[in-house]
Amino acid sequence: MLAGETGSAERGAMGSNMGTHMEVAKLVIFNGEARRVGGFVTTCRLYLRMKMREVIVEEQVQWVLSYVQGGSVDVWKENMVEELETGEMEYETVEEFLTSLKREFGGEEEKSVKAAELRKLEQGGRMMEEFVQEFKRAARGSGYEKRPLIEEFKRGMNGGIRRKLMEAENQLASIEQWYKRAMALNRNWRESR
Repeated sequence: MLAGETGSAERGAMGSNMGTHMEVAKLVIFNGEARRVGGFVTTCRLYLRMKMREVIVEEQVQWVLSYVQGGSVDVWKENMVEELETGEMEYETVEEFLTSLKREFGGEEEKSVKAAELRKLEQGGRMMEEFVQEFKRAARGSGYEKRPLIEEFKRGMNGGIRRKLMEAENQLASIEQWYKRAMALNRNWRESR
């Protein structure tokens, strides 16, 4: 270890300041589209954790609002700024604010958009690993769980892999088992070519 360098146990106890010095992708403007709210909120969370951890909640909320522009979202933002300035609305944490943003622009509409996206998703020419990641993203917040989720996954994968999985002696019970087995089969098939 070099002089002045701390061990990993010491770093863990002190916390990491690495995030404040890291380059981070610029946030994309959110215009109120339900299908984009989840990604916007996730990106905000990442940025806030990495770059604005020590900033007060009010400034974090204002930063997020600066990326909320266009269409019907402008009126919502105007109302939100007014309520924050007059003290009608206060947030204990930025997470509370992000949750309200997601609820305002996502809600049931986001769920139906996610469900429709999930139903349209097909593996096509992609590797199974890519399809699984895309499927997981679409499944999150879609309302699909357990058996119906597995059925959508089976429907979306290419026929050859689906047949092999259906013919397997040990039937798969969880979606995670389906993901793992499908990726392994796809990998084996690619390596045998």
